[in-house]
Amino acid sequence: MIEAELKAYVHAPEETLRRLDERAEGRAEVYQDTYYDTPDGALEARDEELRVRTVHGSDETRTILTYKGARVDEESGSKPEYETRVEDAEAVHATLRGLGYEPAIAFEKRCRNYAFEAQGRQMLATLVRVPEVDGTFLELETLVDERELAGALDDVRQVLTELGIGAQDLTREQYTAAVKARRLSGTAGR
Repeated sequence: MIEAELKAYVHAPEETLRRLDERAEGRAEVYQDTYYDTPDGALEARDEELRVRTVHGSDETRTILTYKGARVDEESGSKPEYETRVEDAEAVHATLRGLGYEPAIAFEKRCRNYAFEAQGRQMLATLVRVPEVDGTFLELETLVDERELAGALDDVRQVLTELGIGAQDLTREQYTAAVKARRLSGTAGR
């Protein structure tokens, strides 16, 4: 499956939150993300990602192993995505290290997730703050077959417009790159 996703800067977080609350009930979650790579950076060089995410929510903590392939759409950065829930977070971290992968970067995302149907698709909107990065972001995604990608991205753009997000607000900057840059410069987000 392809994660047809667009990400945007949010200039009026309270207004976006209000509009999302009108669509669905939000759930607050904190993500602890660890991205792995080979010692020579081969995954990053191929535009692939290997991530272990532990999600802390109000009713449960769960861990998800995710592999994302290289981008299939340059404009949006959409990628094939394969996820599975894992029972034991420490075991999966140890397994990846045992296979020769190394933690490349780890950071926290503070999220409010909204699952809803729009344009005839199941969508997930995530309002995101990364403590080390300035600003608030909105990710909007739907999972589709590759042949449906263009239409799905049009639908995602339509919903973003309904949420008050314009094309000028879209970004392809990855949190991993933004956090690395902040750490290298010695500054942190507010």
